[in-house]
Amino acid sequence: MTPAALASRLPWSIAAVALLLMGAGCLAIHRAEVLSESSGSLARQQLIWAVLALGVMFGCAFPTYRVLRRYSYAALIVALILLVAVYFTTPVGGAHRWLRLGPIGTQPSDLAKLAMVMAVARWLTYRDNSRRLSGLVVPLVLTLIPMALILREPDLGTALVLPPVTAAMLLAAGAQPRHLAVVALLAALAAPLLWTEMSREQKSRVTALFAPSAASDDPTDDQFHLHRAKQTLSVGGVWGSWLRERRGDAIPADDNPATFLVPAPATDSIVCIVVERFGLWGLGILLGLYAVLVGRSLSVARATQEPYGRLLCVGFVSLIAVQVIINTSMMVGLLPITGISLPLVSYGGSGLIATAASLGLVMNIAARPGFEVAGEPFREVATRQAA
Repeated sequence: MTPAALASRLPWSIAAVALLLMGAGCLAIHRAEVLSESSGSLARQQLIWAVLALGVMFGCAFPTYRVLRRYSYAALIVALILLVAVYFTTPVGGAHRWLRLGPIGTQPSDLAKLAMVMAVARWLTYRDNSRRLSGLVVPLVLTLIPMALILREPDLGTALVLPPVTAAMLLAAGAQPRHLAVVALLAALAAPLLWTEMSREQKSRVTALFAPSAASDDPTDDQFHLHRAKQTLSVGGVWGSWLRERRGDAIPADDNPATFLVPAPATDSIVCIVVERFGLWGLGILLGLYAVLVGRSLSVARATQEPYGRLLCVGFVSLIAVQVIINTSMMVGLLPITGISLPLVSYGGSGLIATAASLGLVMNIAARPGFEVAGEPFREVATRQAA
């Protein structure tokens, strides 16, 4: 297939939505720097990362994705080695999450998420034992190993993303919902063990969720982050500061967003800055873009008859959807605040590049939806579609 013919088959709507989300992220990061009265270097750096991410996305869209199948397990092994290597680095903010390559820092957990999806997809491609409870053991092991290493960094938010992604892939591969319910029950019974392994800071994020502060309070303890997040959201209101400035409305001194600046405004709390600047209508547009991205990617998975490609699509889109749900939920007090970014919007180069690479592979799969000989349940699906 010529490059021109391949380009005509790519779902350009995915690239367009990703570009809009990255643009919204640059605007929100710039606003966060204005409120914090910083130099403005983060927005410029994120713009550079966005350009590189677009290059990675299109670079992953053209070469056939099927070559990744043979390297899926090797990619996970490399990711696990890097996750172990971070324990020998200098901690940043009390956590071992970063590897430095000169002036550039990267989080191996971003690579580990993609590698886990590739490895689980590879294992499930030509097997039908996922329909039995015993067939879930290997995919769960492939998930729990990187999850445990990420949890020890500590990075509770990223660790909690992995199990729902694997569950979505197992469902796509034909696993029985009742078997997944048994696994979920066992995980709930093991929750006390997880609690004993969590750090004091992680535990405080959970307990703060069940003891919210009043609006008139000014907490300085573990409730501070959630309290400031709610304040920033309330300051934005329905229309946000941008529309109020365009209309010439005076902003009361008590509603000065700089006074209630949320911690980590350019990274984990970026959704609060979006609401402060563009209001609830802006948040609605942002979530609508994510809905389009997820829906379009799922349509690619549904149309793909090649099993490895279908599972990759489901895994990658689940990574994005789960991160969006967790990030927005924790900012409004539905989930404990953990260190997890908003895909394509939050500041950070490694996370942006990883998400762009996964979307590039989704576009790649969309251009090559062919069928290969496969085990159940994919053969049944293809037969029904042909009928």
